[in-house]
Amino acid sequence: MSTRFLSASNSLSFHQFPEGESVPHCYTGIAMNPSAPFNIVDLDWTGRPQSIASLLIESQGFTALIDPGPESTLETLRKRLQQRGLQLSSLDAVLLTHIHLDHAGATGSLVRENPGLKVYVHEFGATHMADPSRLLASAGRLYGDQLKPLYGDCLPVPEGNLLWLAGSEKIQLGEVELEVFYTPGHASHHVSYWNAASRIAFVGDTAGIRIEGKSYLLPATPPPDIDLELWNASLDTIAGWNAERLFLTHFGYIDNPAEHIRLYRERLRDWAALTQRLLDSSDSLESAERRFIEAISSEVRETLPAEPADLYIFNGGLGLSWRGLVRYLKKKSVPTKPKSSA
Repeated sequence: MSTRFLSASNSLSFHQFPEGESVPHCYTGIAMNPSAPFNIVDLDWTGRPQSIASLLIESQGFTALIDPGPESTLETLRKRLQQRGLQLSSLDAVLLTHIHLDHAGATGSLVRENPGLKVYVHEFGATHMADPSRLLASAGRLYGDQLKPLYGDCLPVPEGNLLWLAGSEKIQLGEVELEVFYTPGHASHHVSYWNAASRIAFVGDTAGIRIEGKSYLLPATPPPDIDLELWNASLDTIAGWNAERLFLTHFGYIDNPAEHIRLYRERLRDWAALTQRLLDSSDSLESAERRFIEAISSEVRETLPAEPADLYIFNGGLGLSWRGLVRYLKKKSVPTKPKSSA
């Protein structure tokens, strides 16, 4: 495999390499040791703490974000950065795990204020960052008139700011080196970042929804790209790193990654089986969806106190997860057309 090296500061570097329950922090906006290179930025999405986390990287004067969040939380991001003496113009790079609006929607607005900002994104998502019209049309069908209140605007990113990823790259951010791995399953344009020095894996939505310090684990399976076979292969990849911690956008650090990944495989399998049973036993698709949402919501409320249960249910977007699983099962059930003989 060829070797590339990119760098995100004046000496930005990037290259391909050969294939081959915790106690929660006090969430006042930015959490963790202020001298560490990685710091959680709580974006307080829709006024709800511990819903969407951006990850701030500071190393040797270099500043980057993994997943800046939606444009609707841009002012919160600005405020959180100011608490550390930073401005949006201080950022050298944004690294996207994938292009869903809750992770990447603010990117175009950041580039508008910081025209030199470098944006790392998987090649399957890069064209949609340059022209988000299809992304917004798809989101509009899912969210209707709630799209803008939830996510704000999604401005295009100039092609000159985009650095396309395929997986198998290394990105050097000051003294911090992140290896890039293609991890589809949740989305066809999903990558994860691995920092071998800290043994932390930054996995976006590949490992689900779990609030730091909580034991409950909720899948996130929105349309249109859910593929459980690819997802399990991506979980194999992450498990192979023997990480000490996972960082989830929703929300925070997870200890004991091996156990988390094992449980997440079970949850994905069980949700797919539940979806199939409801499709087979319900009078209508609408009835099946209602039963799915009721079943999962009841489980959450039986497991957690009221406040965190409400947060999980809101963040989980259970109706969207239902639709993603239905789409996956229907695609899987379509028989492959036999090849005609010569």
